[in-house]
Amino acid sequence: MFNIVDLGLSPPPPSPPHCEVAPKHEKKNPVHVDDDPPKLPLPSRQGCGLGHDDNNSGGRYLRVLKRWLRRLVLSLILLSVFAISLTLLLIYVLNPDKDPLPWRAYCSIPSLAPPFDRPAPPNTPHFYPNFTDGHILPEFPPSHFDDLPPAGVLVGVFSIDSGFERRMLIRTTWASHPRSRDGAGAGDDGLGTSRTLVRFVMGQPRKDWERRVKLEMEMYNDIVILPIPENMNGGKTHTFFSWAAINAWVPPVYRSSVVPVPTFSYSNSTSTPPSLAPHDPFLAWSDITSGRSRPWVRPDFVIKVDDDSFLILAELEARLRVELHSNPQKNGNAVTYRDDGEAFSPSSGAAVPIARSPLTSAAAASLADPALRDPLIYWGYLVTNRLHIFMAGELYALSWSLVDWVSKDPTVKTLTRGAEDKQTAKWMRSHPRTVYSHGFLFPSEASRVRRSMIEEHERTKKAQETLGGSGGVTSPTSVGAGGTPAAWAHSSVSTFGVRYTPPLPDLSSTQSVEALVEGSDMSQIREGAFFPQRISLNPAHEPFPILQAAP
Repeated sequence: MFNIVDLGLSPPPPSPPHCEVAPKHEKKNPVHVDDDPPKLPLPSRQGCGLGHDDNNSGGRYLRVLKRWLRRLVLSLILLSVFAISLTLLLIYVLNPDKDPLPWRAYCSIPSLAPPFDRPAPPNTPHFYPNFTDGHILPEFPPSHFDDLPPAGVLVGVFSIDSGFERRMLIRTTWASHPRSRDGAGAGDDGLGTSRTLVRFVMGQPRKDWERRVKLEMEMYNDIVILPIPENMNGGKTHTFFSWAAINAWVPPVYRSSVVPVPTFSYSNSTSTPPSLAPHDPFLAWSDITSGRSRPWVRPDFVIKVDDDSFLILAELEARLRVELHSNPQKNGNAVTYRDDGEAFSPSSGAAVPIARSPLTSAAAASLADPALRDPLIYWGYLVTNRLHIFMAGELYALSWSLVDWVSKDPTVKTLTRGAEDKQTAKWMRSHPRTVYSHGFLFPSEASRVRRSMIEEHERTKKAQETLGGSGGVTSPTSVGAGGTPAAWAHSSVSTFGVRYTPPLPDLSSTQSVEALVEGSDMSQIREGAFFPQRISLNPAHEPFPILQAAP
């Protein structure tokens, strides 16, 4: 049988690249007759890319790639560990609250704290370096308290568009409850808080909440919408005080008092009464419905409050009333500046040398302005540590002249972003003449704390006299890392750095709230401990009065 193998009509199959054909071609006839088909010549595999050397090269590449991947992963892990360690170290170094704050000293001898208008020297060993020179706070309220006319107070509660539940909780509790507005004991029928208003402050609501907020405003008349996006530390506080400088009004004094109403530069500013909120003072409602309503006046204080704070309005107004009618030069916990620009210590009656830049001509002119001789009070809960001294953001108050100044001062307008409570403290430091005072909203436990601090104060003085008047004598109690006696930070409610847990399981809501009150019986009970007979764990029994004001 004939097989046609190659007639020369088609090209031979191509050889692999870069390879030579090993066998030599022999001359063939175009037509070959054979029983077996011819075999095509095969290329040599030696030296070609398809040989064993190519496999070895690929294996080496994979091994090198694996080594580099391992090194890269290890480097990333080490870099991450370093970054985390550095972050934790910086957080620890920069954290000013490594130790519990001596709150017992705050509510007893606040003059011991470092000066507000300047930071303490770097080598100051204690939060309270001059313990033996401190001045005990006088008893509150003073004997002539009921003779003083009530202060005008506007409470601005910072809220957000979705915070309806918190707003309703405030409306139905401390904004309107008789125990909050009338005060402790028999109360005063709301006379003290007859000039105290509560308003909710928020930025522009989001689109989904606009209609709901609008309906809420129409129903309650107690919401202020600021012309800014909602924020916490982006200028909301400054915008609120700027709004208050123009739009803040409170009821006038409705009833006469033994001490006449003081006259300030803003006393003659009046406005027609606005629409009232359901929780506004009863006397204000009575005046409006009488048909002969009296014009409203500027508030003596404008307060910024967080919506998770719980206030007793009568206690708050009482503290501010005393501050308003106090002589700053005799106030032991105030710092003011005389007309010559020198700091004046009200506690000692002597000038205090401080490093302070000379007054500019504009500042000197402002000091001569009678309008700026109004009370200049910055009031709240003092927080002092190694880095900062400021009023805590949950509540602080500015007197009216400070509010007006904050809204206009160009320097303040450049200090609106950042932690708002610390920024407010910076504003106060930049004022040419500032009275700095502070108060504390503790329950009746404050009186017991004050008595114990007085006893310790007397013991320290005697110890100093025994040692011949040598300085540097501090309390014999143990001290923390900050140099402050540890007993000054003791709390019956919680332990510093430890997550709070209720003293007993399965407490009722009333008992749980009382357990949070410093010094209360419920805060001091422990499982397995002996309970005094007057402590009742029966929810049906009458709860203890946790809203009692400090005597």
